[in-house]
Amino acid sequence: MTVTLREITAENRQAVLGLRVAPGQERFVSSVPDSLAEAAQYPQARPWYRAVYAGEEPVGFVMLSWNVEPQPPEILGPWFLWKLLIDERHQGRGYGQQAVRQVVDLVRAEGATELLTSYVPEEGGPADFYRRLGFTPSGGYDDHGELVVRLVLG
Repeated sequence: MTVTLREITAENRQAVLGLRVAPGQERFVSSVPDSLAEAAQYPQARPWYRAVYAGEEPVGFVMLSWNVEPQPPEILGPWFLWKLLIDERHQGRGYGQQAVRQVVDLVRAEGATELLTSYVPEEGGPADFYRRLGFTPSGGYDDHGELVVRLVLG
């Protein structure tokens, strides 16, 4: 099924806010409400966020720092995949990979040469997911101890 990235509107807000990761994954990604609160707390990070849809159903959430002036360790960029959440009922279907590919296409069209993200380097975390997509360690960590990885956009 084709994945699309859509704005969060009054019509879909409650469904998007209700998306949840599987039990035990909460330590790797914050909830949608917490992510939106973070976006409001850090306007200087130029948060850009969308609901991830499979067909007509919201299945996830993605948030980036959009072409921002990096202010490490708090704000990474210029292009930083800040949040990626796929609802527990929809994991394992390739929606996360499709969402990241769409993000890559969007930021590449804006002139980005790399996309950064970070993750908690623990068992059960998303390390393999990002490795399969071509992300490689940058050699650094963010201010929360997450490993920063980069995807070079050719």
